Amino acid sequence: MLIGVDASRALSAAPTGTEFYSRRLIEALLALEDPGSFRLYLRHVPEPGTFPGADCRVIPFPRLWTHLRLSWEMARRPPDVLFVPAHVLPPVRPRASVVTVHDLGYLHFPGTHPPLQRLYLDISTRWNAAAADRIVADSQATKDDLASRYRVPPVKVAVAYPGRDETLAPVRGSEEIAAAKARYGIDGEYFLFLGTLQPRKNLARLVRAYAALETDRVLVLAGKRGWLYGEILSQVQREGLDARVLLPGYVADEDKAALLSGATAFVFPSLYEGFGLPVVEAQSCGCPVVTSATSSLAEVAGDGALIVDPEDEAAISAAMRRLASEPELRRSLAERGLTNSRRFSWTTCARTVLGVIREVVV
Repeated sequence: MLIGVDASRALSAAPTGTEFYSRRLIEALLALEDPGSFRLYLRHVPEPGTFPGADCRVIPFPRLWTHLRLSWEMARRPPDVLFVPAHVLPPVRPRASVVTVHDLGYLHFPGTHPPLQRLYLDISTRWNAAAADRIVADSQATKDDLASRYRVPPVKVAVAYPGRDETLAPVRGSEEIAAAKARYGIDGEYFLFLGTLQPRKNLARLVRAYAALETDRVLVLAGKRGWLYGEILSQVQREGLDARVLLPGYVADEDKAALLSGATAFVFPSLYEGFGLPVVEAQSCGCPVVTSATSSLAEVAGDGALIVDPEDEAAISAAMRRLASEPELRRSLAERGLTNSRRFSWTTCARTVLGVIREVVV
């Protein structure tokens, strides 16, 4: 059986969630015992040894790569099955196909997405849901959304939790934490958010919740600038928090564990997430977590977080205040979160996904 994989989103210098998912899952699939034969379709030549054991088919194309170039490849040399982990199925595809749907947040909170992006996400997800033989969902919340919003039969959807980054672990050395803090201009104790700075992450409410605290701790909003970033910056300025809210930009992978380990708490009150990988990353580093009761976040965080209504600024503020003032609570959440994070394994995810792929090839 030849398994084709759209690996076009797997190589990025600054990967976001779906790009990270694509690369880690492909690596885990290739590392399984007797995984079968894989052909990866890429837009650019990977570094030597990036995907050992796979046939890497580089098919560059300037625009509409999926719809035109990948479709052409499927028409000329189709694999037995095509798996798309982080994008949309091409119009022309082999006789069997599997696709991952990460979330339907654009339906729950449409105002947090640009209108054209929202339209594209709706059309492409409807297409994926209808065209794929099977769907992989990141969480039970996403599976439930597919059933309720797009009437996808539950039997068609398999839940496969993404894995954690197993290189992330608590950093105990104060010098390493201090060096990472210095690189991002952080002085003293701090609350940390880490993710793309965009409306869906609910950062305007987080800033207002932080403004209500009486604390010497700064708030660090780390991550690359996303859609409507300027509105978040304006919110900081309106609250008079320019000196207390830091926006250091994208955090390099090698600094992530130290910054998470040194934080008072990781505060992630996102309005909607298909999985919420940043929560697992924080827990993997022994960082206490505050996150949302919505979508998959409580499902993923387990008992290793304070769960709040993301639209309730007072609740977010109260949770931050508790973690700033209760060291025993911080210690307890850190321990429980670390244990919870070990539920998530890329090997387990890959085994589930490979099982689904094999089921559709009859």
